[in-house]
Amino acid sequence: MADVQSSKKINDIDIYYEEFKNPLATDTIVLIHGFLSSTFSFRKLIPLLELDMNIISIDFPPFGKSGKSRKFRYTYANIAHTILELLEKLGYENIIAAGHSMGGQIVLNMTLLRPNFIKKAVLICCSGYVPQAKKHLKFLTYIPFIGHFVKLYLKKSGVEGNLNIVVYDRSIIDKKMIKGYEEPFHHNDIFRALAKMLRHREGDLAPEALQTIQTPCLLIWGEHDKIVPLHIGNRLVKDLPNSILVVLKNAGHLLPEEKPDEVYKEIIHFV
Repeated sequence: MADVQSSKKINDIDIYYEEFKNPLATDTIVLIHGFLSSTFSFRKLIPLLELDMNIISIDFPPFGKSGKSRKFRYTYANIAHTILELLEKLGYENIIAAGHSMGGQIVLNMTLLRPNFIKKAVLICCSGYVPQAKKHLKFLTYIPFIGHFVKLYLKKSGVEGNLNIVVYDRSIIDKKMIKGYEEPFHHNDIFRALAKMLRHREGDLAPEALQTIQTPCLLIWGEHDKIVPLHIGNRLVKDLPNSILVVLKNAGHLLPEEKPDEVYKEIIHFV
């Protein structure tokens, strides 16, 4: 159980976060989940990390328990700026930032915006090199009842279907896991916000931007990642000047669920 479960209005949107405080720790790690996920995805990693560090795990909008405002701009840059502002208001500085999948791209944007604020970055199966959404897809986000169509699209595969794709060992999928990833999608406002996220999406950081990031970066990848294949990690480690890549065997995309012990060991060794 988190020491603090709360939300703050930052940049005109509610940001939900959980804090786990270790009075003996000197380092603080910020955990940022991936697309269609929430702080729930770190449920196995947090009990390990809190033995060594302070933790703040954040639901970035519009996911989890954070706001789903129609006025918010769901760009990577704005989400990164909003998270940085939250961390400043909570009194954090000189942090380690860890992001999974899309969360890794947000961490890269945070590092680019405030290089002196983040001392190290951990990128777990980090998304990369995805271009801006095409004009015809952005145009579709303006049609009436777009949230309903987004809901129907996601319902085709369902949460269990998506989990089958993101893990290598499907035997870890149980009712508790399905319920945890399904819960945030019981309210229709998330689907309208997802349409806006597609409309606002500016594309992943270009190689020229990545090459300016001097922050030490640890890249952790699953050998059998079907969502963000290993060749993306191999490319990122070449574009990020101060980075190393670790590949975990018999693992897919959802490493914090599949390989929490190995991810924990790699983070502690890196820190």
